[in-house]
Formats: sequence, C-alpha cells, structure tokens
Amino acid sequence: MEMQAPAAVINVHHAVVRPVFRNDTEFRFSPQLHAHFDRPTRALWSRWTAAPRPCFNPGLLSDIDAYYNFLADSEGQIDCGDASETIEYVILASGMPGVFNLGGDLDLFRQKIEHRDRASLSAYGRACIDVLYRNYIGHGLPVTTVSLVQGECLGGGFEAALSSDVIVAEKSSRFGFPEILFNLFPGMGAYSFLDRKVGQRSAEAIISSGKIYSAEEMRDLGVIDVVAEDGAGEAAVNALIKQRSRSRNGMAALAAVRRRVHQVTYEELLDVVGVWVEAALRLTTRDLKLMQRLVSRQNGLQEPVVVH
Repeated sequence: MEMQAPAAVINVHHAVVRPVFRNDTEFRFSPQLHAHFDRPTRALWSRWTAAPRPCFNPGLLSDIDAYYNFLADSEGQIDCGDASETIEYVILASGMPGVFNLGGDLDLFRQKIEHRDRASLSAYGRACIDVLYRNYIGHGLPVTTVSLVQGECLGGGFEAALSSDVIVAEKSSRFGFPEILFNLFPGMGAYSFLDRKVGQRSAEAIISSGKIYSAEEMRDLGVIDVVAEDGAGEAAVNALIKQRSRSRNGMAALAAVRRRVHQVTYEELLDVVGVWVEAALRLTTRDLKLMQRLVSRQNGLQEPVVVH
C-alpha cells in the first residue's frame, strides 16, 4: 500500500485537538498513541505502539502532534472528573515490549528519495522537529519531561529521548545512530542535543561510528541519567519523582535554565533538516539498498545491520 505523503497527514500545530476516547485519566488518540495521568505522581504518561513498524511513521507524528496540542490546551491541568490536578511530569515511553523506537520511516525515505521528492522529505523532517522541539521546551509549561527507554532506542527514537530533561533506561536498552551505515546522518536533533550534553568530539563520535551502545555506556558518557534493572523502569521513574518531591519546582526551573544557557533553537533544528534533505537526495543506489536492509530490521527486529 502506498504511504500518504507527510504533508497531507501532519496537523497544523497549536490547533485544539481532543483525544478520540477518554475517561477520567485515560486518553486514547489513536491505535498508535495513548496517554494516562497518574494522580499520585502527577505524571502524564504517553505510550506509542507504532504500526506496521516501530518507527515514526507520518500517522504517529500526527498523533503525537494531536497529543501535544491537547497538552498545551490543558494549560497544565488535567480534569480527573472529581477534581482538576496539576501536571508536573510529562513522560515519553513505548507500548511495545523491547523497543522504545527505531527512528525514522526508512521505507518512506527510500520512496521519496527515489522519486526526488524534496518537498515530502522536508515536510517529514519538519514534522519530526515540530514535535521534538515542543517536548524539548517542556510544552511551555512548568513541567519536567522524562523519557523512559525500555529496549531498542535508535536513530530518531534516540533523538526523541534526547529531547527530554531526564532519560531513564532499563539495563538491556541499546542506543545508537545507524544512519551512517547507509551514508547519511541523523538530521532531527541528534547533533544539537548531544553537542550540548557531551561536547562536539563525543557527539560526532557517537553519530559517526554507527556503534550500538549499552545503557551503562550511555550513562558513563553523560548522555542518560539513570539505569534501572530490566522491568524496573517505571519504578525507577516513580522513585525519581519521589526523590524530587521536595525540590520539584527548583529542578523544573533548573531545566529551564539549562535550556536557556545551552539553547537549541527551532531555527537551528530546521536548518539541520535542510542539510539532511540535501544529503538524502545525494544517496546512491547502493546506499538505498543498505537503507532497505535496515527497513527489514524495523520489520523483523533482527540484529542491527553491520556494514563492513
């Protein structure tokens, strides 16, 4: 089935969008995205279950956009039926066991590159940074954003995790940017976020190596914050919230200061997307064949492709 072009499915952002289903604390935006509000921790969790592959397909990007519109429209308050509660934490997580997210829709990339469709590639890249940037700035609310990684976190999935204030990962989680294996680079925030976290040399080493890193390696490099035992990721997030309960306001303000001092602007992200589009259009037939091998990785969750 031919996939719909990104420009046709991405919502205009900041429109008021309601979930298609909700009860007091559960919000369902589509089969690919649902959220729930945990009243004791005042944390709004979202989980994605992308199909047919665990990647950022255009439909999922549109769903995330709708969810973020809903979050912005809430003004930081959730109506729980009997009372309104303040949102203090916004948490990204996956609903698919063993996979956080495998990144960009490589099959769509290949199609658009083969058809020299610069406009659709640009629209897709912009849709990615639209949602990523909104998480990076905390949705304009005094919240702390958290990414809980349970499993494979590659390419654009890794970029999404990096957009949060805090990253918690289970021990067997794996991180990396495979784009260099097909002669490209991750163009939706990887360099910008890693440069602010670990500096130019380490950022370029992580991006250009194509290496798959363990959670502990990422923690030792200063990229992620907490490593939890497998199966204990949610408990680790809740423990972090409890630990910060007396200093949450100060920690949220500190995150805002960090974003100001080590600022990543939307314009910077957009400029990098432009570089990514031009680089994508220069890929060769051999590069596209290697990209297709990674599509198989997205379909079958087999071992990451290693190019010798």
